[in-house]
Amino acid sequence: MAEKIAIVTGAGTGIGKHAALALMREGYAVVFGGRRLELLEAAAAEGRATGSSAMVVQTDVRDAESVKNLFAKTREAYGRLDVLFNNAGVGAPAVPLEELSVERWRAVVETNLTGAFLCTQEAFRIMKAQQPRGGRIINNGSISAHTPRPNSAPYTSTKHAMTGLTKSTSLDGRKYDIACGQIDIGNAATEMTAPMARGVPQASGEVATEPTFDVEHVARAVVYMANLPLEANVQFITIMATKMPFVGRG
Repeated sequence: MAEKIAIVTGAGTGIGKHAALALMREGYAVVFGGRRLELLEAAAAEGRATGSSAMVVQTDVRDAESVKNLFAKTREAYGRLDVLFNNAGVGAPAVPLEELSVERWRAVVETNLTGAFLCTQEAFRIMKAQQPRGGRIINNGSISAHTPRPNSAPYTSTKHAMTGLTKSTSLDGRKYDIACGQIDIGNAATEMTAPMARGVPQASGEVATEPTFDVEHVARAVVYMANLPLEANVQFITIMATKMPFVGRG
C-alpha cells in the first residue's frame, strides 16, 4: 500500500502528539501542526525514529492564512492528504459564566471551532481533487459534547458545536468520498488532566479526584479510525476512564 499522509493539529503535546506518533508507527507520513515550534520539532524527531516521514509546519489554526499555509506545504511535500485529525483545542479558566471575559470566550471559539472549520475546508479542497479521491477527517470532540463540567461554558459550547460540524462534514463529504468521524475523550492522562489527581469541581459543588487512563489508548483509537477503508466510518466513538463520574449521576 502506498504511504498515507496525515495532518495532526495541536501535535506538539498531549493527545495530538501521541496520535501523531501512533500514526507514524503505522507507516503514515505525518505533518505536525501547532503554535509551539520547539515542541513540534521534538515530537517530529521522536516520530522519525519509526522510519516514517514527518514534517513540521508552525500553524495557528485561528488564522485562515496560517491554515492555508499548512495545507499548501503538505500538498507540496507529499502530493495528497489522506487523514486530518482536528485536534487543536484550548480551554478557559473555570470561572463563573458571568465573569468570563468576551476575549477568553472568543479565543476558545476561534481555536476549537473556527480552527477545525478552517482545516476542514482546506482538507476538502485537497481530498475532493486528488486521485484517488477522498480521505478521512477525525474531529477531537469531548465528553463535554454530551455533559458539561461546572464553569465550562466556552469549552462545552465548542464541543457541542464540534458534533454539529462532524455531522455536516460527514454529510457534505459523501459525494467526494470524504468520511468524517468524532472521538469523544474523557480523562486521558495528559498535562491537561493533571489536576484530576488533586481534585476538580463536581456538579454537586464538592471537589473530588477523578481517575484517568493511558493516553496511548486514545492514540490507538485514532489509528483504528484512520485505517478504515473509506467505505466504512466510525461516526462517533467515546473513550473514557471507566470509573470517572460521567455515566449516571456521578
